[in-house]
Amino acid sequence: MYSKMYPKPPYPSQAQPMPGTTSQMNPRPDHGETSYKGSGRLNGRKAVITGGDSGIGRAVAIAFAREGADVLIAYLNEHDDAHEVKELVQREGRKAILLAGDLQEPAHCRFVIDHAVEVLGGIDILVNNAAHQATFKDITEISDDEWRKTFTTNIHSMFYLAKAAVPHMKPGSAIINTASVNSDMPNPILLAYATTKGAIQNFTGGLAQMLAPKGIRVNAVAPGPIWTPLIPSTMPKETVERFGEQVPMKRAGQPAELATAYVMLADPLSSYTSGTTVAVTGGKPFI
Repeated sequence: MYSKMYPKPPYPSQAQPMPGTTSQMNPRPDHGETSYKGSGRLNGRKAVITGGDSGIGRAVAIAFAREGADVLIAYLNEHDDAHEVKELVQREGRKAILLAGDLQEPAHCRFVIDHAVEVLGGIDILVNNAAHQATFKDITEISDDEWRKTFTTNIHSMFYLAKAAVPHMKPGSAIINTASVNSDMPNPILLAYATTKGAIQNFTGGLAQMLAPKGIRVNAVAPGPIWTPLIPSTMPKETVERFGEQVPMKRAGQPAELATAYVMLADPLSSYTSGTTVAVTGGKPFI
């Protein structure tokens, strides 16, 4: 795949209600539906992917399936998107389990892991990808409930899921957390979201050290501007139209372009890679 294949800003003016759907996006994101080719790197592995119905999570689910993994896709309520992913995974001859629910709830996080262990027969890979964001120009506009929702969705759920998953994980297992360029370079209009992404990076580094004796690796991926339903459903129209032009490649990345980073971090051959963050930023340095 080459960057010239992908559209550059300006994108058509568009807006969606949160959390957004893939079908309403223009241009439609590329999740690797026709381009990703697997090579058996995850044969027999069992993965849980949160936020796997659309965007980055969808691309990861497709790639994992084509690499030989069975997947459980945890999502909020985007049923149409989730069923599209399920069909794509099943076409590869892999199991695809859908589980809707709110990851803000600790009990639901535990149920996600318990259900994965029951129906997949275990868990080797946990991809903590689900996220909530909203834009505000001033701190006084951010309600207490909005601040709390962002933290419970983005970082608290990672703790609940990892805590439930680790007892079922064998040496060679992997946890992959979706961080962001906002981890180190916070966008002020995404104050709550950026703050959680900084926490995710610290959580990743600390948990990697804690779990190293168990042979469980923990890493993060830090995406730059990626074309997902989160963008037209949470950002002003003028921002959406110019989205991604601030990076050297002068465009938003496509979800498919992140999938290889998650596959690499999930691959048992990456056995010495833990505690790191892989940045996928369209050429913008990540420090």
